[in-house]
Amino acid sequence: MAKVKQNKIKLRGIVRQVYKKTGKAINDYRMIQEGDRILVGVSGGGDSLSLLKVLLLRKRHIPIDFELIACFIEANFIKGDKSLLEEYFRSEDIAYVVKKLEMDNPGKKKCFWCSWNKRKILFKTAKELNCKKVALAHHLDDIVETILMNLFFHGEISSMKPRIELFGGEISIIRPFCYLEKKEIEKFYSQFDFPLIKHSCPYAQDSKRALIKDIVSCLKKEFPQIKVNIFRALRREKIKRDYLP
Repeated sequence: MAKVKQNKIKLRGIVRQVYKKTGKAINDYRMIQEGDRILVGVSGGGDSLSLLKVLLLRKRHIPIDFELIACFIEANFIKGDKSLLEEYFRSEDIAYVVKKLEMDNPGKKKCFWCSWNKRKILFKTAKELNCKKVALAHHLDDIVETILMNLFFHGEISSMKPRIELFGGEISIIRPFCYLEKKEIEKFYSQFDFPLIKHSCPYAQDSKRALIKDIVSCLKKEFPQIKVNIFRALRREKIKRDYLP
């Protein structure tokens, strides 16, 4: 596998674009401070490997010392070869752990239950490794789609916060890609030889999210800023409470 060494990466083009937007999100929401130990959820897909890469680049370029530990969760009902991913971690001197998720009849418990269990493993692992923060690769598309799904199907206004403290501040979830669209991340990871794990869950059938994706994609053709506008609308200063029922 060809490798792109950290010290040979040039901050230009799409790499610079993603790096700068990620940095702005980190600064705007004060996601990373001196001395942080951060557990990075790595699924083996392009989004999470891109997040890990950008955070490694920031370690090199900014005067803040923080540690990164990659965490891959291996589910017993999803086929995928993790050996190339582990080889990549070792070749890039990335600290990592592999955890296992064992579920019986996952198809009956749906995606929410699987996601909930993976999140539980991440929190437990973070505590074991003394990581106060867990970094996830959710991007602008994920956030906007979740806003609309909760509004349309659950009658509530809520989404994924770029940074949220849990368990009385014991652990924080950070989402450094919150300003980035999926297409930007795809362009980014096309520049690297990431060991992508090609797997798909046999039970994943999120038709509601697919419907929302189609709606947003259709609207974006006429209103290019629609994702950003929806995201900004829920920031505190944009909410006009006097005009709410």
